[in-house]
Formats: sequence, C-alpha cells, structure tokens
Amino acid sequence: MSKIEVDQITQQSGTTLTVGGGACKTAVVDATTVTLGRSGATVSLAPGATQSGFGRAGAVNWCSTIYTNSPGTVTATSGKGFFLNTTSGGITINLPSSPSVGDIVAIKDYANTFDNNTVTVGRNGSKIAGACADGLLATEGQSVTLIYADSTRGWLNVNTDSTVEAPAFITATGGVITTDGNYKVHTFNGDGCFAVTAGTSAPNNEVSYLVVAGGGGAPYQQGGGGGAGGFREDRASNDSYSVSPLDGAGAITVSTQTYPITVGGGGAGGTPGNSNTSAPGGVSTFSTITSAGGGNGAPSGPHPGGGPGGSGGGAGENVAAPGSNGNQPPVNPAQGNPGGSGSIGGPNQGSAGGGGGAGAAGGNIGSKSPNSKGGDGGVGVSTSISGSSLAYAGGGGGGGYPTAGQPGGSASPCGTGGAGGAHPAGNGANGTTNRGGAGGSGAWPTATGGTGGSGVVIIRYKFQS
Repeated sequence: MSKIEVDQITQQSGTTLTVGGGACKTAVVDATTVTLGRSGATVSLAPGATQSGFGRAGAVNWCSTIYTNSPGTVTATSGKGFFLNTTSGGITINLPSSPSVGDIVAIKDYANTFDNNTVTVGRNGSKIAGACADGLLATEGQSVTLIYADSTRGWLNVNTDSTVEAPAFITATGGVITTDGNYKVHTFNGDGCFAVTAGTSAPNNEVSYLVVAGGGGAPYQQGGGGGAGGFREDRASNDSYSVSPLDGAGAITVSTQTYPITVGGGGAGGTPGNSNTSAPGGVSTFSTITSAGGGNGAPSGPHPGGGPGGSGGGAGENVAAPGSNGNQPPVNPAQGNPGGSGSIGGPNQGSAGGGGGAGAAGGNIGSKSPNSKGGDGGVGVSTSISGSSLAYAGGGGGGGYPTAGQPGGSASPCGTGGAGGAHPAGNGANGTTNRGGAGGSGAWPTATGGTGGSGVVIIRYKFQS
C-alpha cells in the first residue's frame, strides 16, 4: 500500500476536489479533530445519501397527513413532524419506543383546538421531562419539538412557546359533578360512564370511591325486612374526608380511559296474596369494585329465610329460621351483615326479623308473644365522601303483629331502611333512594311490602392544590 505525506491537498483546476474511488469504496479521515468547511460555509450530503452518528440537528420533515381522532392514536417516528387536528376529539400520539439520543419528534396544533380536545403524548416507556408519566398538550395553537436527551430526563421540549409535562391533576367527566374544597365529586345516581381525559401522575391519580348496591325488597304480611345494598368505600391517600367504618376496600388509580358505571336498582316489594314476590336489589360496579344487591326479606312461614346479598334479608314470622347471610360474596372489609331471625307461634302470632345493614345485623325476634314488634333493620353507616355526612345502606324493618315493626336503623342516624308496617294492614316503607336502604315488610293481614332503595356510585379526586 502506497503512502503519501503532505501538508495540504488542493484541487489542480476548477473548484471541486474529489477524495475516494467512487462506488463501493470507503474514504477514512483518521484524526482527533476533523473540520469540514469553513466559517459560514455549508456542508451537505449528496442527494439520496444518509448520515449516522451525528444525531439530529433539530429539524424535522413534516408529514403531509393531517391526523384526526379517527382512529385517534398516532405512532410517532423520529425525524418527523405531525399536524394533529383535534376538532372532533382528542388524540394520543405515542413517542418512539427505545429512542436514541438525538431522536426528534415535532407536534403542531393544526386547527387551534388543543384547548377543547387535548392531545395525550404517550411516553411509550421513556420519561418526558424527567417524569414517568404521559404528557398533555392543552393550549390553543400549541407546538412542541421533543428531542430525546438521555434516560434521566428523557424527551425534552426545545421550543420556547410551550412546555410538555404530565398533568398534575385528574380531568374527568360523567355523573353529577360538584366540588368540595380542592376535590371534585362525581355522583352517579344511575348507570353512566366516568371518563378520565387527563391526569395520570401519582399520587393525584388515585381516587376515593363509594359503591353502594340497591337494597332488597320486603314481602307483605309479617315478612322479614329486606337487606341493605352492599357498601364498599376507599379513601385516597391524598384525601382526608370523614370515612365510614368500612373504609379500605382497596386503592384505585385511574388512567386515561372510560370506566363504565353500574348503579343497582332497589328490589321490588311483595304484594298481598303473593308471598314470594319480593326481590333482591341490583349490583353496583366501578372499575374492579362490585357491591352485591341486598337480599330480599323472607315471607311469613312456613317459608325459608330471606335472600343473601350485600346484607341479608330477615326471616319471616312463624318459622324457626335465622336471617340470611350478608357479605355475599365475601369481601374485606365486609360489605354488609346478616338478617335477623323470626319467631314462631300460632297463626298470625309472632313477628319477623329485620334485614341486615352495612353497620349491623338485623334485629332478631325470640318471643312467640302476639305483641312482639318486628325486628329492627340493621343500621347503616355514614360517610362524607360527597362533601356532607350522609347515611347509607340501612336494613328494612320486619313486619309485626299486632304492633308496628320497627324502622330500619331504629334510634340511629344511619337508617335509610324502610319501617315495617303496623297492624292492621300497614304497608312497609320503602328504602331511601340512592342510599341502598332496604324495604320494610308489610303487616298482617294484607299490606304491601316496601321496595328497596336504589344504590349510588360516588367518585372523588383532587383537582387543584
């Protein structure tokens, strides 16, 4: 191999100097410092040539496609700019996975609608501005240029007009929305959707919740009181409202998605001449939490005990049977309690047990006396998740002969269950709507049993400091 040692190479004629032998040849410049061009000059790659090892210089090639929310998700590639049109809905753009230092992505608000429908910047496993959280673009006309710096800070915005960072608080829609200080409260009195549109940064992505099922109905004529709807609650770690004794059902952190909400209806009460027509309450659900409907009360004997459920229904009179089980299916803390037992005696003698409540079992009847009152419904529990202290999930009172059955949660501020009917022919009272209270049983000889109250789902989260 020949070797030439010179201090300077200059073209012999013209203005172009060629180094190298053309196609399939490699020219190596071996030095500690290599300078290409002079001050003010332009260094260019030949058409069709590519570079490696230099990183991006901060410019992108803009895509000709205008992306919309159909399908709503864009996968970004390094070196490209993306016009996003959120006129008809939000868009998620996922950054490149396994990026290299110098990778670059640009985003521009095409129609000046980012303030109406936001853009979620999916981090795709890397950090954004040092945070392990997706970014949010929510400013009208916003444009950003993101360059991957390193694994410590991840993607950084190099534009001066805006920043990209994880939203500090949850933004969501659905239900009836109220505020309690720094917290938003979404109350669902019927089926719906809790849609989280932004805010996935810990700890503010944790929500408090209350899920109460529908209360059970009660039969006519000295039947057992209905059982209250299942009660489940959990207070977020960043919240401090006054919880019920049943707090601790399990933390839920939300992400940007829609959560279907189911609110259980109250079970129907029994009608005269139809001993077995009362019905259990319906289930309520949110995310991974399900509360079971309250069990229906048992009719006057000879019939088996009432139905199991979130709280169990009470047993009827004239039958030696306990009330039905609560906390079915079992969860921890328990979502409810069993119903009370009835009494047994001669025809139309004795009284029926109360339905179980979230705070206590239904009242038992141990006497055959014809003057026995119906069993108390088990007391409910109170929580301030809505911003005010309210009682939920009280059991229904059992029917009595000849005096009135006691109201659900007698002598307690945490009732919500319906009272048992009074002789003669007093109808059982209904449970409280959207509190999961159970129906009270009707009295002898002919009366209508109370209908259970519907349930409720309440979701609460911090939205400002």
